[in-house]
Amino acid sequence: MSEKYKTHPNGTFFVTLTVVGWIDIFTRFEYADLLIKNLNFCIDNKGLEVYAYVIMPSHMHMVAYSARNLGDTLRDFKSYTAKQLMKAISENPQESRKEWLAYMFQYFAGKEKGNRQNHFWQDGNHPIALDGKPDWFQQKVRYIH
Repeated sequence: MSEKYKTHPNGTFFVTLTVVGWIDIFTRFEYADLLIKNLNFCIDNKGLEVYAYVIMPSHMHMVAYSARNLGDTLRDFKSYTAKQLMKAISENPQESRKEWLAYMFQYFAGKEKGNRQNHFWQDGNHPIALDGKPDWFQQKVRYIH
């Protein structure tokens, strides 16, 4: 298996988390706020250090470090936020695309292996290691900003 898209403990990485189908979920402030709340939980409780991040309509980029394996932290973050976001969408009386979004999350779950009923985040984070590459680190932070 390729080492190109793997994380390791004590590593700084540029990562991208993308909603399945590039669906524009984070155009609503309440969904972006929920994402930030969960990101702050990981910072406060899981040892995640975030140097820069941006939330786009269908994805998020960040430069982050973790003493533990960043992939494990992101897996937990994505799992929890997916459940929280899908619940927020289903309970939001202002959400005009509720049925369509539920259909899309089910559709993408059917395309994946396993027994999932819904699928919110695309698999993988495409981490780019930044340790020992100060030019890359600065370039990614500038890109985010």
